[in-house]
Amino acid sequence: MTPAESDDEFTGIHCRLDELLAERGMTLTELSAQVGVSIVNLSVLKNDRARAIRYSTLRAICDALSCEVGELLVLDGR
Repeated sequence: MTPAESDDEFTGIHCRLDELLAERGMTLTELSAQVGVSIVNLSVLKNDRARAIRYSTLRAICDALSCEVGELLVLDGR
């Protein structure tokens, strides 16, 4: 089984969405409205439970938060 096929929940990637929203004084609801992604899907991403993300979604989130991909997604060294 390849790493992409693994059922293991730990991906080694952490989404810093909570921290970036707090730094910018923005709510998940406001981000959802700006990027056109449901609050539920953003919440899945925020809680490190996402299995995939479209590049267009990633770009829209980064544009709305004025950040780089590397500020949003970081390697988690658990």
